[in-house]
Amino acid sequence: MSAPADYNATRDYLYSLKYQGSKYGIDRMRLLVDALGHPERAFPVIHVAGTNGKGSTCSMLEAIYRANGYKTGLYSSPHLVRQGERVQVNREILDETDIVAYTNALKPVAEGIGANDPDAHPSFFEFMTAMALLRFAEAQVDLAFIETGLGGRLDATNVVDPELSIITSISLDHIEQLGDTIAKITHEKAGIIKPGKPVLIGKLPAEAEALVRKVAQTNGCALTSVRERFSDVDSLPETNLPGSCQRWNAATAVAATEILSARFPIKPALTAAALQSIYWPGRWQTIQLADKTLILDASHNPEGSEMLDENLTKLVAHLGTKPIIVAGTLGEFRARSLMAVVCRHASQLHLLAPDQSRATPTDVLETCIPDTNTTPIYHQQLEDIFPAISVCTLGEPGDTIVVTGSLYLIGEVLERLTCKAPVQQGMLQDTP
Repeated sequence: MSAPADYNATRDYLYSLKYQGSKYGIDRMRLLVDALGHPERAFPVIHVAGTNGKGSTCSMLEAIYRANGYKTGLYSSPHLVRQGERVQVNREILDETDIVAYTNALKPVAEGIGANDPDAHPSFFEFMTAMALLRFAEAQVDLAFIETGLGGRLDATNVVDPELSIITSISLDHIEQLGDTIAKITHEKAGIIKPGKPVLIGKLPAEAEALVRKVAQTNGCALTSVRERFSDVDSLPETNLPGSCQRWNAATAVAATEILSARFPIKPALTAAALQSIYWPGRWQTIQLADKTLILDASHNPEGSEMLDENLTKLVAHLGTKPIIVAGTLGEFRARSLMAVVCRHASQLHLLAPDQSRATPTDVLETCIPDTNTTPIYHQQLEDIFPAISVCTLGEPGDTIVVTGSLYLIGEVLERLTCKAPVQQGMLQDTP
């Protein structure tokens, strides 16, 4: 798919907005949807927050309702290769021609908002959120599944009034923006709860669950806990995405459909089939190269590292040997938990720095590896490991290579593996 000639100019304009309106808050987004005539009110919304699992849960819900004949909208972030992955109707991504058109429509509105106060000019993420809302309204979707970008209370997506608010998980991440304790982060995530609207929670720490329950009660919201609906792991729904965490995400999706069943009825048989056909790249995604197996799995915080540890343990048991692991991340806090896991399971560990301003340099990554490590460590460049489509230079025929860490790194690998020419949309990532 080639981009229209004016997409590059549009991409560069949107890139210039990455640091626009750098003050964290929701006021700009409220001004923007008001100026646009409130497209967010034109369709029912399921709003999903969480440290981990929110994207997977949204993808599962989208698949379930689409399989049951509903027209669906899906808004998620970040994208992996193409910007339009963020905005999908029936899993069709927003193409570059539409991105140009929406940007041209939004630009004068945004400039009007920022005319008297440059800090009021909408940011890149707010532009993308507005595109999603406009697209879903124009497509007349039956349901839209909207994932928060960061936190919840002050996130741009929090202009919606949802049919259901879901909080999938809570752990430490984005501590600079959301706070350095579970209580502070819970306060931000619980900010998506709206008066009188039902709330669904996944597996939360006891402290976080108590705080969310208090917010729900204060707002007069009925609250459902996935752990109350599903008593143990054996009772969880099956899904084609591996790992116990994904079964809990599937349980969250099923519980959501039960809460919504009066207005949006579905057939259980179609739901079960949909959960076995989830497409959510970069989450333990297996790609068969000519002579090697490649697994891509984003793991970008301590809770994610625990999930990675579980999957790597199973992989080593299955293979009977340790895989080669490639890892890179954003931020030393994330690197410490990731390095502790990958060095235990790797036959070789290759360190990369994603092509992002916040990427952790490989020499810093190495300082995060425990002193007891005996795994060989290599500092690498992405283009040396993945020089061409479907080519990985590491290992020997028959080997398994796992790439993990930042989702941005996963996207860069996918671009090199699948695109003949650079797409160059990785620059359009969010700044937090």
